[in-house]
Amino acid sequence: MENGAYKKISKFISLILRHNPGAAGIKLDDHGWADVEELIQGVNKAGKALDMDMLKEIVRTNDKKRFSFNEDGTKIRANQGHSIAVDLELKATLPPDILYHGTATRFLGSILNLKEGLRAGSRLYVHLSKDYETAVKVGMRHGVPCVLKVDTGRMVKDGYTFYLSENGVWLVEKVPAEYLERVAEA
Repeated sequence: MENGAYKKISKFISLILRHNPGAAGIKLDDHGWADVEELIQGVNKAGKALDMDMLKEIVRTNDKKRFSFNEDGTKIRANQGHSIAVDLELKATLPPDILYHGTATRFLGSILNLKEGLRAGSRLYVHLSKDYETAVKVGMRHGVPCVLKVDTGRMVKDGYTFYLSENGVWLVEKVPAEYLERVAEA
């Protein structure tokens, strides 16, 4: 299977495991885990070809490390980015003093000028990056990119809790505008 086909199936699996398990006729447990065999059957019933070898390759090669298997490989889940309520069993983790958020310049008005800051929107958490370059890539997905620097050190002192997902994305419920600084147009 060519890389483009893997990408399409990966996106479909992401939809299933993060937003709509019903798209494959499956259910997730309280912690976001899906039975691997049920997922494979559901994806195939939805008209897309998937087998265990392909699923392993998708998990192994996904550039954003979106998915994880449990220890015995019988269950799979998305590491973060859910819009449905799941408990990923994340442990509070002390972040570095500075993290970054990539966005599009068209969103800056509502983020900075209206003092809304960063909100999770339809997701459970705001996603933050440990480095500027990753934030630029994230911002590019939404339009002309812009990077915001997040004063996470001050946020921690002010009582905010941060989590680190399996794939290295930092998560927090919200980031008020007072903790944000525009770094640059990317």
